[in-house]
Amino acid sequence: MSDCVHERSLAGRLRLSVVRLNRRLRAQRTGQDVSLTQVSAMSTLHKCGALTPGQLATKEGVQPPSMTRVIAALEELGYVERTPHPTDGRQAIVALSERGLEYVHATISAREAWLDERLAELDDEEREVLSRAAEIIDRMAEQGNQ
Repeated sequence: MSDCVHERSLAGRLRLSVVRLNRRLRAQRTGQDVSLTQVSAMSTLHKCGALTPGQLATKEGVQPPSMTRVIAALEELGYVERTPHPTDGRQAIVALSERGLEYVHATISAREAWLDERLAELDDEEREVLSRAAEIIDRMAEQGNQ
């Protein structure tokens, strides 16, 4: 097998593994009243702090009208709050509410508990390999941002 075919095979296998793991982790959530798109938006607010709807749409890779609907639904559920922008009266700032923060923390806990259970099924050597792989994947992801 040539190096090019081998690398393409590794890239494909890694991509599929990451996608599958992400899908399984995303399924571990505390309630079904929130869509995965809404969970993603709340996770971004948790990670980045308060944002304008436009900034949130950009970070989530969606169009502003779509994000407006997501924010409205989350606001109706009490997971986010809008406040006036301090310098631009045409805009608002969106932040997690206390209820939204509790939801995000509970979802993170559920996902990590599921992953902890899967990791406990592995031997020490396999966990060490995954620890090293996590470092490498983080480094690869950071290189993509440069």
